[in-house]
Amino acid sequence: MCGRMNVDDEALDDVYTDLVGMPFPGETNYNVAPTEPVWIVRNRSPRAPPGWEAAEAQWWLTPFWSKTPKPRYATFNAKAETLHKSSTFREPFRQRRCLVPISGFYEWRRNGQARQPFYVRPLAGPLLLAGVWDRWRSRDRTQSIDSFAVVTTAVSSPLSFLHDRQPVMLDRADAPRWLDREATPEDLAELLAPSVPSPLVALPVSDYVGNPRNKERRCVVPVGKAVPIPCEAPAAHEG
Repeated sequence: MCGRMNVDDEALDDVYTDLVGMPFPGETNYNVAPTEPVWIVRNRSPRAPPGWEAAEAQWWLTPFWSKTPKPRYATFNAKAETLHKSSTFREPFRQRRCLVPISGFYEWRRNGQARQPFYVRPLAGPLLLAGVWDRWRSRDRTQSIDSFAVVTTAVSSPLSFLHDRQPVMLDRADAPRWLDREATPEDLAELLAPSVPSPLVALPVSDYVGNPRNKERRCVVPVGKAVPIPCEAPAAHEG
């Protein structure tokens, strides 16, 4: 799963410049929690010239058909296995996929009654997570909310010591395929399979990160030995 993330403006400047031709437009937040605003990369409006744009969106997807601006159920993650049939995520998966560039994410490993937080980050560069977004409007059209969910999948073996789910992580070369408006679910199946496209490291960090009000660099300071996470390619499809 993915329930907290880190966005560091210096770490993300290069990838935003590469993707949308401008530095990261947001601010550093070492402990982003669901319902908070996050910058994503998505296709421009069909009425605009072709290309990608950076957009700020709420990390808790509100489907366009919702009667209220905040769903009663958790929609900050979207399961890859049910994207194509979920009433909440089916239309965003078909028409409104996005990239979520981040510096790293947090996961809590359960050990009996205790839970140890780990900060998972690349050895170099940022992470590109697969996401889906939607736009909700009030009935009188006076209020509009862009929001998104991070797509999750079954965990790859190198990350299985942390959790049984993981965010879908994309290689930079796979970004055009994920954002391709013409791509079908079959075209995207390989991208949604469990994988670790680049070497990662999992750093045990303090319980300080458990409080979403804590946003300082202290959230990512290690308190123990780092665990290396090697690359793992998606499993080959049978048949």
